[in-house]
Amino acid sequence: MAAVAFAALPSDAPAQPAGIDPQATAILRKSMDFLAGLKAFSVDAHSTIEATLTSGQKLQFDSASTVTLQRPNKLVARRGKGDVLNQAYYYDGKTLTLYNPDQKYYATLDAPPTIEPMLDFARDTLDVVAPAGDLLYRDAYEMLMQDTTTGFVVGKSFVGGVRCDHLAFRKGDVDWQIWIQAGATPLPRKYVITSPKEAGVPDFTVVMTKWNVAPQVTDAMFVFKPRAGARRVDFLKTGGAK
Repeated sequence: MAAVAFAALPSDAPAQPAGIDPQATAILRKSMDFLAGLKAFSVDAHSTIEATLTSGQKLQFDSASTVTLQRPNKLVARRGKGDVLNQAYYYDGKTLTLYNPDQKYYATLDAPPTIEPMLDFARDTLDVVAPAGDLLYRDAYEMLMQDTTTGFVVGKSFVGGVRCDHLAFRKGDVDWQIWIQAGATPLPRKYVITSPKEAGVPDFTVVMTKWNVAPQVTDAMFVFKPRAGARRVDFLKTGGAK
């Protein structure tokens, strides 16, 4: 197995360039500006999170989600069957609802009036993060590049058969990579966050497919309607306080 794995790697690993390559930031900005300029989009996101046992052995846990966004204030994300909890995430510009269909319970509360402050509120107050949430902000470029110290273009690559520019960056205790579709439609296709100072150097990976940059959406898509037998519960605020 090791021989097969190493045979797939480049024979000579490239050196770590110093500083931030303007070409890398130009490609990243073009992609994030393209996303920010879309009135609506939908995407399938397959995520993998790694955990390290006390023995040092790594485990991976997968989940698949479909995200639909309409700016400035609509978002729905459905995480299907997988290793992570099956959930749906509804935001209609007024309320945020998290629904667990397997357990048949949901929690709803008032939320900020636009997507960006809602994502901040969900993360900071409720410890709830939307799938690929970093890329949903209008100012995603500024957020990604904040405190970044190195960045470079690794080269051309393919993700799911789509030709991409592969970029690599480092900030603080986090390394991150992003694969951006080459050409006139610079969609992010893969996003990897690595924590080199954590035990086992775990990765969080999101692969994005089935992009639709002009989906047919209605307001009703983003409004949660309780299913028969669903029970309402309260969110637990960060720190465990209700």
